[in-house]
Formats: sequence, structure tokens, C-alpha cells
Amino acid sequence: MPFSRGKKPVASSRIPKLPTKGGENKELAQVKRSSSPPKGAPKKRTAFIDITNAHKSQGITAGLKKKDAVKKPQTKQSLTEKKGNLKKTLSVGSESQAESVTQEKPLAVEPALEPVPSDVALNVSVVTSEVKIEKEEPIEVPVFEELKPVIPQSAQVSAVKEEALVKEEALVKEEGLVKEEGLVKEEALLKQEVLVKQEVLVKEEEKPVHLQPPKVPPEFDIDSENSNDIALTPEYAKDIFDYLKKREEKFVLRDYMPIQPSITLNIRAILVDWMVEVQENFELNHETLYLAVKLTDHYLAAKPSVSRDLLQLLGSTAMLLAAKFEERCPPCIDDFLYICDDAYKRPQVITMETNILQALDFDISIPISYRFLRRYAKCVGANMQTLTLARFVSELSLQEMSFVCVRDSLQAAACLLLALVTKDIGGWTPCLEFHSGYSVSEVAPVTRSLHTMLLSQGDSKLEAVRNKYSHPLFYEVAKLPIVSLAKLEQFLQ
Repeated sequence: MPFSRGKKPVASSRIPKLPTKGGENKELAQVKRSSSPPKGAPKKRTAFIDITNAHKSQGITAGLKKKDAVKKPQTKQSLTEKKGNLKKTLSVGSESQAESVTQEKPLAVEPALEPVPSDVALNVSVVTSEVKIEKEEPIEVPVFEELKPVIPQSAQVSAVKEEALVKEEALVKEEGLVKEEGLVKEEALLKQEVLVKQEVLVKEEEKPVHLQPPKVPPEFDIDSENSNDIALTPEYAKDIFDYLKKREEKFVLRDYMPIQPSITLNIRAILVDWMVEVQENFELNHETLYLAVKLTDHYLAAKPSVSRDLLQLLGSTAMLLAAKFEERCPPCIDDFLYICDDAYKRPQVITMETNILQALDFDISIPISYRFLRRYAKCVGANMQTLTLARFVSELSLQEMSFVCVRDSLQAAACLLLALVTKDIGGWTPCLEFHSGYSVSEVAPVTRSLHTMLLSQGDSKLEAVRNKYSHPLFYEVAKLPIVSLAKLEQFLQ
């Protein structure tokens, strides 16, 4: 705001005023703004703003000039008196100290104030700066080293040895304690193991006879050699095959031909021969083929009057179910539709699959002779060629209706006995009798029937099994000469 008339404006600066000179009026006169703005500058402002700006600019310039008036003689005087050990930084420090002193203690503004002589001001600033410098200098305190007693070298060595011996003794004591604790723990564990074994033996003795684990004599033990192979589960092998033998009682079949008027023995043999070809084309496991034939026979025994037109659909669907049960990657439905020359549709296969499962009450884990045959061959240590010959006889018997009613464990035993006699390896042994549960008198009738089957020429159209086992991959066992009945009878007595 503009100041009222008759009063002089008081400057906000705390620097004492000095007598003005004629030169200051000239400089103040030059501060006034021109009436027209320079090129590129904003337009002319209003009168009120111009007055306030001019007032501010006058106050600022006046304050600056007063400061310059006070400082200039000081700098000149300091330059002239700079002779001794004073440096250039001392003059700068004196100027800043003088300014701080004048700012901290404001003086009252009076109309007439005498100027302070420059000599006095310089002396004051120099003294204050010198005092400040003396205070800032750090005081050096002498450091005295502590005097340590001189210890002889022999005493130091002996002290070190004593410390090492003490540490060694402590370590030996700790190791002894640890060993003692370990021995105590081992003894406790051994006692616990003995107690557990005793408890298990007591519990086993308390169990009924049929629930106790089988006691295998050393001469009949064929699983201990595979004790390190967890895949063979040697500790459960005997129990597994005993369980499969018990399950056979549930799946014993009867002759179902009387309830199937549209199916003959020859038609069934043709169906099984075709299923052997399917197993070869898809490269399926032999277990899949055996289970598929079992599923087909059980369905025909449960469902009377099955149409002949649906017989191939029944065989292909049984192969599909068996592949799902036995294979890692079973073929899909489209593969079986293709193998049937698209004679059936996809919904028909799904419907037949449902019918088979319902007829067997969804229990398709049927014991097959192929598994028993592998177990029995291990009892006599038969080589692969002898085992393949027994498999050829067993697979050839799948086409014969007369073997449908025979238990698979018994049929497997008869096939192996016939192969052993053919290869001049021997006959029925006590180990086979122990693991199979059959005596020679029980195996003999089935063995004679199998020998008769091999002697018969059969239908020339059903050559899938013979061609399969005539390949070098199967040691061409189908081409081996058949043993005579007289020689066979010697081992059946």
C-alpha cells in the first residue's frame, strides 16, 4: 500500500543507516521504469501496481547500496592490512562475522547516526575471527601406551600347551559321552525290536490256522532269491496264488452250449481264433487274450440265446474290456470298430460293454491259466523255451470247448507237465505239488486230454495259434515233435 504523506518509510533492513551522498540520488533516479515496455515484454500494468513495484524496487536498491557503502571500505582496509600470517579466507570470514553480528543485534533507527570508523570495525572482526579459529582448533592430547609386563617365551609356550591339553581332554570327554549315549540308544532299539517280534509271533500263534502266514519249507522256497526285488513281492507271492486258487471256485463254468442254439463248437473256435489275430495285430499282452476269452464264455453262460450276428461284437467288446483291465494304453473303440470292418456302430459297442459288466456283476478279475503257468514254471526252474511250449499248449486249448469247465490252475499244471515230458526235463515234482496243490493223479486226466488235442489235426482254417508259435520269436515250438503216449504214461503213473 502507498504510504501516507508527511511520514518517511522505515526500511525493513537491520543495517544502520549511513549518511547519504549525492551519488545515491542519481542511482535511485535511474531505477524508475520507462513508460513503454521493451520488445517482447508484457503490456503496461495499472498505476497501483506500478507504484507498489517502484516502491519495492526503491527499497531493495537502497538497502543494497547501503550494504555496499558499509562493506567497501572494509574490504579496502583488509586488503591493505593483509601482511602477516592472515590468509585470504580470514578476510572472507571477518566479513561474514561482521554481517552476523550486525544482524543479531538490531540498532534503533535514529535520524542522525555517526558512521563507525572502518579501522575499528576491521579490528573487531579480525579479533572475533581469530578467537573463533582458536576455539575450532582440536586440542591434541598425548596418548601414552600401557606398559605390559614382559613374559618369557618359554612361559608363553607352556601356557599354550596347557590350554591345548585342557581342550583335548574336554573333547575326549564329550566324545566318550556321545558314544555312551549312542550305545544306550542302540541297546534300547534292539530291545524294542525284540519285543515287537515277540509280540508279532504271539499274535500269529493266536490267529486261526487259515489266517496264519504259510510256512514254506526251505526245499520248496522259490521266492527268497527275489527278496531284494520289491516288484516281485516275494513275501506275498504264496498268499497271492493261494487267493487266486480260492477265487476259481466262483468262476467255475459249465457247458453252456445247450442254452445257445445258434452257436456251435466250430463257431466258438472260429471266434477264439479271430481274437488271437486281434491280439497279435494290436500287440496286446497274452493276459488280455486269456481274460477276453473268459469274459466271452461267462457272458454266453449267463445270457442264453445270443444271436450269431452279435458274436463278433461280443468278442471285440470282450477284448476292449480286457485291454482296459490289463493294458497300460488300451486301444480305443474306433480301433475295434475298424477291426470289425465297421459292421457295428459305436453305441452298440458301449451297450454290449454294459451288458457284459452287468452279467458278471462288474467282477472281471478272473484267474487265468497264463498266470499260474508262470508260477509253476518257476518251481522247476524251466527255461524260456519250455515255458513257451507250455504256453502254446495252453493257448491252443482256448479253442476247445472241452477245457472251458476245467479250472485254470489245474489246466496250467497239465500244460507244464506235458511240456516237461516233451523236453525230457522230468515229470511232476514235490515242489510243484506243494505250490500247485495238485498231485500227479489229479493232473494226469487233463494232461492226456491235452495230448489228444495235439495229435488231432483240427480244422485247417484255424491256424492262428499254430502260425503264431511257429515264428522264431516263440522258438518255433509249434514245429516240435509231439511226445508219444507211452512215454507220457511213464510220468503219469
